[in-house]
Formats: sequence, C-alpha cells, structure tokens
Amino acid sequence: MKKLMLATAAAALATSGALADVKVGMITTLSGGGASLGIDTRDGFMLAIEAAGRDDVEVVIEDDQRKPDIAVQLADKMIQSEKVDVLTGIVWSNLAMAVVPAATAQGLFYLSTNAAPAQLAGKGCNANYFAVSYQNDNLHEGAGAYAANEGFKNTFILAPNYPAGHDSLTGFKRYYGGELAGEVYTKLGQTDYAAEIAQIRASGADSVFFFLPGGMGISFLKQYADSGVDLPVVGPAFSFDQGILQAVGEAALGVKNSSTWSKDLDNAANATFVADFQQKYDRLPSIYAAQGYDTANLLLSAIDKADVNDDAAFAEALKAADFASVRGAFSFAANNHPIQNVYVREVIKEGDIYTNKIVGTALENHANAYVDDCKM
Repeated sequence: MKKLMLATAAAALATSGALADVKVGMITTLSGGGASLGIDTRDGFMLAIEAAGRDDVEVVIEDDQRKPDIAVQLADKMIQSEKVDVLTGIVWSNLAMAVVPAATAQGLFYLSTNAAPAQLAGKGCNANYFAVSYQNDNLHEGAGAYAANEGFKNTFILAPNYPAGHDSLTGFKRYYGGELAGEVYTKLGQTDYAAEIAQIRASGADSVFFFLPGGMGISFLKQYADSGVDLPVVGPAFSFDQGILQAVGEAALGVKNSSTWSKDLDNAANATFVADFQQKYDRLPSIYAAQGYDTANLLLSAIDKADVNDDAAFAEALKAADFASVRGAFSFAANNHPIQNVYVREVIKEGDIYTNKIVGTALENHANAYVDDCKM
C-alpha cells in the first residue's frame, strides 16, 4: 500500500478568503479490478486542486483495494493520525457504508465523489455528508424512464449483489413501469456471465437493463455480443464509460445509456475540464473523473467561505454549491444530494475512440426519492 502526500502549491498563491488550512483524506480504489474508477476519481479531483494553485489544501491519497476492512482501517488512520478535516473518494457503496457513518459521527465532513447509497440519503442522512455525484438510484431512474419512453414492455434486469446494485434495480423499476422478464443479482466482481445470458435468452425479454461497473461490464458486454442474443441493451453510464468502451469496442456501438454528465455538455466549465484532463493525462475523462473534479471545486468554494472547524458554517458553505459544475445547473436537495439533469447518451465512434454523445434528456432537475425520509 502506498501513500501519496500531495501538498498542492502549484503556484503558491495565497487565498484571501480561506480561514484555515484544510487536510483532505482520499480513500479510493487504485489497484485490482476497479482501479480505473478510482484512478479517474483521483485524477479528476487533483486536476481541480492543482489548477487552483492553492497552498491551503493538502490531500492524502490511499488505496482501499476495494475491500471494506481496508477502507475502515484507512479512515481510522486518517482521522486519528493524519487529522484530516474531510474524507472523500470512495467508489463502491459497500465501502461507503463501512466508512461514512462512523466518520460523520466523529465530526468529519464526507464529500462523496461517487458512492451514494439509499441508506445515507434517507434516514441515515447527516449534515456533514454530501453526495456530490448523485443518489445511487438516479442514473437507473433515467434508464427506466428511457426504457418506458421507448415502449419496452418486458425487460430483463441484472446488477451486482451489493448496495449500489440493489439501488440500481430499485431506481430502474421506479420509472420503468413495465413487466420484468427476469431480475437477477450477480456476484460482485463476477467475470463469467454465461448463466445469466442463458437466462436472458430463455426469458422472452424484449430488452435488457444491466448495471455492471468496471471490469464486470466489460466481461458482460463482450460475452453478450458473442452470444448471439440480439435484444436492445440499456444501462447507466457506469457500464458504458470511457475505459469500458475501449475494451468492449464495436459491440457497444449504438447502445443507449443514462448519465448526469457527458464530455459534450455545452458549458464553459466542462469544456475547460475536458481539454485540461486530456492534456494532462492523455485520455478522455470519465464520469468518475468529472465527479472528482466537481467535488474538489465544491470543496474549494466552501473553503473560501467558511472555516472547516465550524461545522455549521462549513456545511452551509458546501450546501450553497457556489461553483461552476461541469454538469451545468447543480444544486443540493434537502438531504445533501444533487438536483440535476439525467441525460440519455448513445455510444459512438470518433476516429479510433469509442465514446458517448447526448441524444436526449431522461429527467430534468431531478432530485431523489429519499428526501422526505431525511430529518436533518
């Protein structure tokens, strides 16, 4: 396990509005099957921090290895030994459930770059917890709305058996409204989907919805394409992200997927982000990178308004969301989860690169289903 201490002093610029130096602990997945997601999260976050040229923010980065026990150990060390003020970076919802409640109970702020399980949006909400990404159901709700609009009546749905997987299928069903040809929860990290594809073939389905992030999605899409099953496929952005598309290739062309962000969103912040990310890292950014970038800029906006040691004031500064999001219009609902659009994207090919373009909007100014359950 390696620790990367990054004191961000690119230009050593003093920040007139900052009231205290802030130490950030980033726990994310940098090795194993989900490494690309964590690497993009880290790179997007650090791109924003370094571009700001701040010397009042220090970031400590650790690899959780996609293991809840490791994530808990790292969080404890960061809180007790490193004395961080803010935690961030976790990709996987089972890891978030292991870390976030304990961290916020100790007075830490947690800013989620990705994982946003239902349990932390409703009764488990906390004034120090902000999901900067979405609420887990959101992209799947968008996919359900798209499937309903397309007239699909008998969709086969599948996702991994962990909190985000359950949230995904719950979200899809909430806006879909049709019959289900099948509903399957797969093993987290699974790579062989022959049994599930056989079930799809025999189910009488008219379409397939799946949420399989990272390497799971690559495995499924390749095996699905080779299977000869010729049913329309719908999914969230996680299953059709930049890294996945390059690995899957032509089999993904034309597939529709739901997302709160796309590289072709027409706003100045996004244009700057995409260009700067490509220049620095020599690859197109993903939704994980975009969310990391937005999280860093949200944090910087709050640092300029309030002292991180004043919980109420700092939470209010975060809640204001006074930053230019790469997603365009962005605000927080009462439970500290975003209000934002959910778009429909289509997988296309630009030169030699497989990527996405926006072809519609599934849900406008969309919040989440758990706001009324949050009693902050």
